[in-house]
Amino acid sequence: MGLVIVSLLLGWLAAGTGLILLAGFGLVLLLGLLYTVFGLSWLEIERVSQLYNLPVASLRWRERNAPGFSSYIRSVGRNLGNGRMWAAFGNFVLATLLGAGMLGALRWSISAAILAFAPMSNTSSVTLEGWELSSAQAPWLIPLALAGVGVVVALVFLHRAISTAIIGTIARETELAQKAQTSSVQREGAVRAAEVERTRIECDLHDGVQPRLVSVAMALGLAHQQIDTEPQQAKELIAEAHTSTKAAITELRQLTRGIYTSVLEDRGLDAALSAVAGRSHIPVQLDIQLPKRMEKNAEAAMYFAIAEALTNAAKHSRASWCRVTVRVREFEGHPWLWARIEDNGIGGAHIQPGGGLDGIHHRVLAAGGTLHLDSPQGGPTAVEVNVPCAS
Repeated sequence: MGLVIVSLLLGWLAAGTGLILLAGFGLVLLLGLLYTVFGLSWLEIERVSQLYNLPVASLRWRERNAPGFSSYIRSVGRNLGNGRMWAAFGNFVLATLLGAGMLGALRWSISAAILAFAPMSNTSSVTLEGWELSSAQAPWLIPLALAGVGVVVALVFLHRAISTAIIGTIARETELAQKAQTSSVQREGAVRAAEVERTRIECDLHDGVQPRLVSVAMALGLAHQQIDTEPQQAKELIAEAHTSTKAAITELRQLTRGIYTSVLEDRGLDAALSAVAGRSHIPVQLDIQLPKRMEKNAEAAMYFAIAEALTNAAKHSRASWCRVTVRVREFEGHPWLWARIEDNGIGGAHIQPGGGLDGIHHRVLAAGGTLHLDSPQGGPTAVEVNVPCAS
């Protein structure tokens, strides 16, 4: 079948090339030939990847990225220069040639094995591929039959070596491209998460701690001016400054807790989330089942994602309760931290640039994880977070 297909394709190519000057009809034939080669290449990748268990991504047609005929022509050009397609098609041609050789060797081996027993039928002579032998010489065909079997086996292994080399190279290129894309997404997520975190810290400092410190400075300045003339009022100002200082210290502690928590480092995710739930204005039900301490970066990413999700729920959801579920799940043979944060609020949450969910999203991306938000109007809201980890 391969020889027939290759012969038809060569004839197709010759006809298309010869008819180009006939009102461009040959271009239509050549375009159809390109689609046919693409289909054969796709089939070859699927065949070899399934036959030898190679993790190869399917061959995809490179679609046009804009409407219009010119964009279609550019997409045809991109597909015409698709190295994966031509490598797979070359493997198809080589497999066809090897298959033809294997069938010839197999036919030779079977014929030789049958003719080797010619003396048992009282035949005076035998002929194999134009080679005439007497009945007495026929048993010498047995080694030739075994040699033919050896050629068949050798061609089978040669096909495996060549196919895995060509299609395996495509698999490695695909894997490297996927890793590069994943690294790019993680890098962008880390940069964006750092930017959102910096903006949050600036807002907290500007709107909370800074005004309190300014108030403390003003109160102490007035007390300094009045300490000799109006000592009682100066004492009141100092007391006010003392109260504002304690409030500023509390806000700074909360701010640093948002950056990093020592409880997470010392006692793990369960204890850190218990502390977050205890500070929440909304009752939080925790359901955390972890077999052991997980990888540090994964725990940190999951902690900040859950803490920020609970903060958002307290600010915007109007919920009366929240539920946090944390588990370890297996995915592709590796452990992943999985969490689901639910509330019975009004819903309608969405990821917007600079928002809390945007920060969660990019922090999870930076850790190589995923985030899924389900928040229809009217509620409820559910956030699912998956982060890869190592035990």
